[in-house]
Amino acid sequence: MFFYDWTMLLIIPGLLLGLWAQARVKSTFAKYSKVAASFGGTAADAARTILNDSGNGDVSILPARGMLTDHYNPLNNTLSLSEEVIHSRSLAAIGVAAHEAGHAMQQHEGYGPLKLRTAIVPMVQVGANLAWPIFVIGLILSFEPLQTAGIILFGLAVLFAVITLPVEFDASRRAVAMLTQSGVISWGEETDAVKAVLNAAAMTYVASAVSAALQLLRLIILRNRNRD
Repeated sequence: MFFYDWTMLLIIPGLLLGLWAQARVKSTFAKYSKVAASFGGTAADAARTILNDSGNGDVSILPARGMLTDHYNPLNNTLSLSEEVIHSRSLAAIGVAAHEAGHAMQQHEGYGPLKLRTAIVPMVQVGANLAWPIFVIGLILSFEPLQTAGIILFGLAVLFAVITLPVEFDASRRAVAMLTQSGVISWGEETDAVKAVLNAAAMTYVASAVSAALQLLRLIILRNRNRD
């Protein structure tokens, strides 16, 4: 059974990296959730302040259910903040809110990687659902074109993960810059805290990209071995 051969070992590094990244972001967020910012307002207030100061005050800020479900939707120009973030006055929450505001500024300024990522989302969603079934059917039938099709479809998910990296790192860079320029946080301990939270969150995207790349490598190895 190809599911239980040595190529399974390729999944382990990505899995371990993902678990470490998730643990790190949770612990870092929990640490700085206990540290109130000198700003005095909530994370939603901070996001509104930096967006207004950046000339992008049309963004809607709404509550979102769930833990760390914060996101920006470029399709309707809406910034959604989770329950633990939106009303919090902590440096962790303000950093998360500012990161999402960074995505809003990317949309506002026509940031290329964000536009590309948004454009390929429908293809990635379809590809991610069909890649493995098509690939497995190709292996069972020993039909290489189906195997290759599965690899190409999964490759879209890898492409999405790779494109996500500059989008996320740029949003974090914008977040820190906007927060300091607007006077929401001060240089020193507050910027260090926000950067720690955002850097920890960024590692989850790195882990996702590494995991996807290793999965793609596994598919290629399985196809090539089946060809022999």
